[in-house]
Amino acid sequence: MHSEYIEQRHGGYYVAGTRISLDSVVYSFNEGQSPEGIQEDFPSLKRAQIYGAIAFYLDHQAEIDKYLVDTEREFEGSGIPMSEANPGLWERIQKARAVAVPANPGESRA
Repeated sequence: MHSEYIEQRHGGYYVAGTRISLDSVVYSFNEGQSPEGIQEDFPSLKRAQIYGAIAFYLDHQAEIDKYLVDTEREFEGSGIPMSEANPGLWERIQKARAVAVPANPGESRA
């Protein structure tokens, strides 16, 4: 997978030319944040980089979702809880889960 906005390095996906992971942008996007809201969280990113990252994710959604699940499992298997290894990412995952899965069966998503 190649994109002018996303690069693979050290086994992960990053916004090209930055230290910001694609994971961070994707979790924010999946939480319902707008590109403008994501830029508030990551002010070093240009708006075009955020839109490029979102477009890359949408074009490769199945592969990236699998990568995110695999990464989460890897952190869990490392002996260091993800909540300690990467608290920001852990918080985003928990928020995304809360939005994606209702607390009670039959409960609708808001």
